[in-house]
Amino acid sequence: MPTGVPIEIRSLTKSFGTVAAVSDLSFTVQPGRVTGFLGPNGAGKTTTMRVLLGLVSASSGTATFAGTAYRDLPHPLASVGTALEAASFHPGRTAANHLAVYALAAGISRPRVGAVLDQVGLTEYGDRRVGGYSLGMRQRLGLAFALLGDPGVLVLDEPVNGLDPEGIRWIRGLLRSLAAEGRTVLVSSHLLTEVQQTVDEVVIISRGRLVYSGALGALEASTTVVADAPDRARLAAALSGAGSQFEQGADGLVVSGATAAEVGAIALAGGVALSRLTATQEGLEDVFLELVGEGDGP
Repeated sequence: MPTGVPIEIRSLTKSFGTVAAVSDLSFTVQPGRVTGFLGPNGAGKTTTMRVLLGLVSASSGTATFAGTAYRDLPHPLASVGTALEAASFHPGRTAANHLAVYALAAGISRPRVGAVLDQVGLTEYGDRRVGGYSLGMRQRLGLAFALLGDPGVLVLDEPVNGLDPEGIRWIRGLLRSLAAEGRTVLVSSHLLTEVQQTVDEVVIISRGRLVYSGALGALEASTTVVADAPDRARLAAALSGAGSQFEQGADGLVVSGATAAEVGAIALAGGVALSRLTATQEGLEDVFLELVGEGDGP
């Protein structure tokens, strides 16, 4: 069974003229996990992937697979599977023919073509010209190409774009099963909501710079409690005495790191009658937008 290796981005910078598409970017993608590579459109995700795959040269820094550049891999298709553009297929070729050409060039056995078409649900469409494919079918064909060499690493750019709800559920299951086999799976998207049920780890960039790298669970939104009382000073004293962190807000005291029930219990123990006790929770998408600097956007 193929084994994944870490993807290692180290101090990567890529400039196009005076525009820095990626700036001093560093992160690691580990095997056995589905990692989401996230950021708004224009954040630098595709540029980073293109540098990683040797399609453009870095201005400085490195992007490697366990220390080996893509151009130095002895068997690229068997090491790294890629899907960067769903539309980059010759419209006059059939899906089976398209894959067979690459299999022949890479020394991959012809039966592998049928196997990957079946794996992505395109067996009955394998002899149809790609020019008649929908965007979702092209996405599946792109994934079939990525899987052709049975690689240990998968680098996929916006793989759920154009898929219907059933297709999105299908690809979630497929990516998780590939990671469970020990492969390294990197999936880009500009929306957290597209991948939050799929990924284990996330790397978030904005304007070419890293803003977060770690477990998705660590981004779970925190709850904020707002409490008020006719005697706000007494409530503040009770919260301080209990070691709670809070600040003055327009509608009362904004308490962090505590539930509404805990704040209510503190007030009761201090003999403070409350006039307000509410809790609000940011969604993951709100946290994501704040990280990429779009939390106050329209």
